[in-house]
Amino acid sequence: MTLDWTTFVAILCMGLVTYLTRVTGGLLAGRLQLSPRLATALDAIPPVVLVAVVAPSMLATGKAETLASAITILAATRLPLLGVVASGVASIVLLRLVL
Repeated sequence: MTLDWTTFVAILCMGLVTYLTRVTGGLLAGRLQLSPRLATALDAIPPVVLVAVVAPSMLATGKAETLASAITILAATRLPLLGVVASGVASIVLLRLVL
């Protein structure tokens, strides 16, 4: 594998821009006065993104995965995080064996 100078500079510039966007976002977030409604909306973004990433695999992979997802969601209403993870793993293993 060879790495020419142009590729190396491009990688460095992309890393620098990525770092600057992260640092700038952190600095600006501390200085902005957010309305309670906007703060609530921004707080809702991470779970929404997680659901958008997970939902297609929950519904489009098979019966075992869909049922295990439903069991895990029900467990999340009652159990702490470790219990939810354990019930999700156990349910997918058992359902894949049965179905």
